[in-house]
Amino acid sequence: MERARKYAYFRLVVVGGRAYVETYQTAFQMRDVFTQWGILQLMRRYPGRVPDLDIMFACDDPGQVRAAEFATPSDAPPVFRYCKDKSTLDIVFPDWSFWGWPEVGIRPWTPMLAEIERQNKRVPWPQREPFAFWKGNPDRYRIRHDMMKCNVSNGKEWNARLFNQDWGKARQNGLKDSSIPKQCLYRYKIYIEGNAWSVSEKYIMACDSPVLFVVTPFQDIMSRGLVAGKHYWPIDRNRMCESIKFAVDWGNQHPVEAQLIGEQGSRFATEEMSMDYVYDYMLHLLTEYAKLLRYKPTVPEKAVEICTHSLACPADDQHRPCMMDSMERRAADSDPCTLPPPFTTAQAKEMADKEEELLRNIQKREKEHAARP
Repeated sequence: MERARKYAYFRLVVVGGRAYVETYQTAFQMRDVFTQWGILQLMRRYPGRVPDLDIMFACDDPGQVRAAEFATPSDAPPVFRYCKDKSTLDIVFPDWSFWGWPEVGIRPWTPMLAEIERQNKRVPWPQREPFAFWKGNPDRYRIRHDMMKCNVSNGKEWNARLFNQDWGKARQNGLKDSSIPKQCLYRYKIYIEGNAWSVSEKYIMACDSPVLFVVTPFQDIMSRGLVAGKHYWPIDRNRMCESIKFAVDWGNQHPVEAQLIGEQGSRFATEEMSMDYVYDYMLHLLTEYAKLLRYKPTVPEKAVEICTHSLACPADDQHRPCMMDSMERRAADSDPCTLPPPFTTAQAKEMADKEEELLRNIQKREKEHAARP
């Protein structure tokens, strides 16, 4: 635990059903506060079920606990984080935006889902623009900058409609042109990483349009459950323009199959990633983690107690509405879902092999398509 401190933004300790936080460094915007808020809501939802804990939490993006630096995984310091990749050992936890990201006009996940579902019904998939849509900030991210070349240029049509999001101007405009639900107007949506994974993933998946998912090494709690060809269409990160064009051409020529991918991806986001299951994931994760502690957690000398009121009362007019919308107002009336057994090595390999085969087949079809006169 002490070795994990150099990675952490805060330390959160639960003792006897009460939570305490020791802050080490300031997180970007309110990532740390809304993460702590989420854990407090878990404790309200399942009172008395969250065990005594002692966790170190990092609020930046890429994983930092390098597997290559430790002879065995159990030697690594336990660091909770929003995402990881195969080379890192960070513990993946739901990101802060499930409880809202008010700085960019994003409401908590449950009311946001309701807005997206209403928008999905307003414009049926066949009536949407027959292109692939993405809107975001490409600055400082080379892969996003490269993808912007897939806009119509020099008479070349890549079937992509890509828009640069200037957050400074967007805030001056009251975020009126940044509504996520109103972006569900295209038949295809593109997901692409930023500094690591992007919180936009779940909103893009919920849009009922097939997601063209630029293959990425980063995993969060959602992407680990997605299946290529079922929930999304993979896009080759090394040939993005050609890959996007082929995916859109294929989808427009096979609308029934394409629409099914969109529906299955959206259903995964709305059902499998509902807040009920997010909270159950959190409870199971923290319970299993607590079983590994070899000492009884105690309150750090510099920690302060936090509760729903201590975070919500001092919040300003920008942040308080998200807290009120995401507050758990009563305890759950049922037990959490049953934790399934872990995949065996053989099962994990079988799934990885199937996905790799699918990717190879799609890449082969893309190249054959590009070679036609």
